[in-house]
Order: sequence, then structure tokens, then C-alpha cells
Amino acid sequence: MLTGDFVKRRVYDRRGDGGQSLAEVALLTPLLLLLLVGTIEVGRFAYYSIEVSNAARAAVQYGAQSLADSKDTAGIQSAADKDAPDIPGLGVTPTTSCACSTSPAVSVLCATAPVICLPPSTAVVFLEVDTTKAITPLFRYPGLPSTFTANGKAIMRVAK
Repeated sequence: MLTGDFVKRRVYDRRGDGGQSLAEVALLTPLLLLLLVGTIEVGRFAYYSIEVSNAARAAVQYGAQSLADSKDTAGIQSAADKDAPDIPGLGVTPTTSCACSTSPAVSVLCATAPVICLPPSTAVVFLEVDTTKAITPLFRYPGLPSTFTANGKAIMRVAK
């Protein structure tokens, strides 16, 4: 059975810990807020990077439908913009290259040099779409650049 002195002494011992807890919380709150803001920034950068990559894939899928679509830069830009509506000012650069079907590792730009393939090989057209977007962080961090660039790239064979 507990006596009255023991209960009073126990209550008295707990009263002295209140200030220490408050000081610990006051010291750790800025660190925890910094970690939270850093996590939000990393999430934003990951989101933009995924969106820029997906926009490149959507644009190359549009352009690879036919030879006419591979030259439609406005349509390729529109396909990328529609896939990433949250990213205004997305930079889209389509490039076509040609190669022979037997050696697709050697390719040249279709506009600069015609590709002559020996039979039974045929000319194959590839479309490459590069997307870029400069991302500005929510806060300025010392030692880090003021903008980061997210890049996307997709290559696909153009259907004939």
C-alpha cells in the first residue's frame, strides 16, 4: 500500500521535468521544419522530373505514328503540353535520324544526308524528342543553384 509521503514525493519529482521537455521541443522544432521543407522540395523535383519525362514519351508517340507526324513540330509540342498541363513553358526539341535496318547503330540526320541502304536493307526513320524545364525551388538554399533543370528524352522508330 502506498503512503502519502511517497505519492507527494512522486508528484514533486515529475514537476521538474516540464521545463526540460519544453526546451528540447524548442531546440528541435527548427530542425524538424527544415527536414519537412527539404522533403517537400525533393518531392517537387521528383514530380517535375517525372512529368517532363512523360511529356517526352507522349510527344514521341504522337510523332512516331507516321512520317508526316514526325515532321509536325506543332503537333509534337501540343502532345507534350497536353501530357504535362501543370508545367508551363516546357521546352520540346524533336529530331529525326535515319539508319539502315541492318545496322541501326549507325544513324545520320535525315535532313543533312540521305541514307543509301544496300538491299535487302531498308531505310528506317527514328524520332527523338528532348524535353526540358527549369525548376525554381520554393526557398533559396545556400550552396545550391537557384534553378534546376529537369530533362526528358524518348526515342522511337517512325511507322511507315
